[in-house]
Amino acid sequence: MLAGQLGLVVAALFTGAAFYITVAEQPARLRLDERSLLAEWQPSYGRGFAMQAPLALLGFALGLLAYWLTNGPAFLAAALLMLANWPWTLFAMMPTNKALMAIHPGSADGRVRTLILRWGRLHAVRTALGALATIAFLGGIALR
Repeated sequence: MLAGQLGLVVAALFTGAAFYITVAEQPARLRLDERSLLAEWQPSYGRGFAMQAPLALLGFALGLLAYWLTNGPAFLAAALLMLANWPWTLFAMMPTNKALMAIHPGSADGRVRTLILRWGRLHAVRTALGALATIAFLGGIALR
């Protein structure tokens, strides 16, 4: 059961970070001019990725371990929801991420705002995946 509880903590940490970005950081950065917007987004993205990527993998591993130990399908669902952040990031978000990283802040124009608005919508999916994984971990624990 400890694996499921630790998985819940990790999923909640992931979700909390993603939720903060979605409801606080993204709207605040969108108040900046294009040059400042990009200059803020680029290092913020790198730091966020460095924090959330390991949480997604750890949540996946803990979910699998909890499933293996309990045979609880909610833990398997939680694990797969945490893992789903990786292909979503790599295939759905990465083209936008790369386009934003390729722009020098000094040459930022209206395209930057359009890309960061798209990035925010794509990132909201990560928030939803984390929230669903958190709920699944809670369900797995409650059913034990």
